[in-house]
Amino acid sequence: MNRDLPETPDRHLPETPERDLRRDLYAAAAAALLVAVAAVVGAVIQHRHGTLRVNWPPLLADWEPHLGPGTPAALAVAAAVVAYGPSLTVRLPWRSLLLATWVTGMAWTWSLALVDGWHRGIAVQLTTPHEYLRVIDRFQDIPAALRGFSDHILLESPDNWPAHVAGHPPGATLTFVLLDRIGLGGGGWAGAWCITVGTTAAVAVLVAVRALTDERLARRAAPFLVLAPAAVWVGTSADGYFAAVAAWAVAFLALAVTGHRPGWAGPASGLLFGWAAYLSYGLTLFAVIAAVVLLLGSHRVRPLPFVLAGFLVAPVAFTVVGFDWWEAYRLLVTRYYQGAGGVRPYGYWVWANFACTVVMVGLATVAGLRRAGAQLVRRTEGTQVRLALLVLGALVAMLVADLSGMSKAETERIWLPFALWLLPACAFLRGSRGWLAAQAVLALLVNHLLLTGW
Repeated sequence: MNRDLPETPDRHLPETPERDLRRDLYAAAAAALLVAVAAVVGAVIQHRHGTLRVNWPPLLADWEPHLGPGTPAALAVAAAVVAYGPSLTVRLPWRSLLLATWVTGMAWTWSLALVDGWHRGIAVQLTTPHEYLRVIDRFQDIPAALRGFSDHILLESPDNWPAHVAGHPPGATLTFVLLDRIGLGGGGWAGAWCITVGTTAAVAVLVAVRALTDERLARRAAPFLVLAPAAVWVGTSADGYFAAVAAWAVAFLALAVTGHRPGWAGPASGLLFGWAAYLSYGLTLFAVIAAVVLLLGSHRVRPLPFVLAGFLVAPVAFTVVGFDWWEAYRLLVTRYYQGAGGVRPYGYWVWANFACTVVMVGLATVAGLRRAGAQLVRRTEGTQVRLALLVLGALVAMLVADLSGMSKAETERIWLPFALWLLPACAFLRGSRGWLAAQAVLALLVNHLLLTGW
């Protein structure tokens, strides 16, 4: 069968009875209530004690209704995807669909970022006192900077790193150092890099879903990956870039274990998994999603030596230079509790983090997750349950991060790489235009009513 040809209408999914739709709406309403409760309880805690360290709980944001130059474009992109997205995803050849997903996702993300204007929305996002670009000049001698990286993590250490530099392995900062070296220095280029690379994550997710399940489900998920409310943070933080690296690592692993590209996909996956571990300590939890991919693959053993060989490249290179990942992480845990992490109450954030997640993935995804759970409960077989297991892997990774206590607040940014893997659950939904409209409205409201911190 030519996989590039549009698929016939989905015959695997049963007709959706009204009862299932009501259950979808109940799930969405419960998620909306969770956000409302988190906002009210958070406001009370912050007003009385000031321990949440966010101004508009549960999000790191300020209430600031505004319009901007990106507003007309954002409205136009949203309307176009809602009106034409579901039908185009059926008709477009597969490769054209992937390109359209990336281009439209970029348009959506750029538009949302430009609601705040070029300067505030993009150019200064990575230049604030907590961000990576503030230390570019300290990497004139890159090997020396990497050898001494751990010496500047703790707050009491001399010339301690800004919060985001200290909070990540040096691969994150090194990315922007190398961009500066090739003439793409400054906040504008850094923001453009994060948006351009970050929006490819949706393409990677589609590639993985198609390889592990089938093309029908991938096509149904495509519009929801484009209009994800998470685009609000893809366009304003380096975590969008991190999300894309991790997503492509999973996508290449999916291709390798399903026998589609065994020659090069395994090493490429391993290389990206290794690099991801040096972009963010939290991305090590992608091991959970990788384990699910291996479980779903038909060629689980053959690609593993190639994946492992690729994975070792980054750890070996950084270790040879003199950076100790484990020692840096140990110091980071201390630094975390020296700052806001030591003040923010675990008892609030352990559940309010998921309110942040609802805002990030939207109510449609919550309804899709309900349907994914139903697939597992019913013990159905075939592609639907495979997709449900993939989504479950992302949920488990987020739950581990949540219980660890190292993700208290700011999870609308920190959990972005994992949240993207929840969005394919929307492939289970019927009435996609209505749910797509709900996703777009949520993103537009967040971006126009709040000034997000990232």
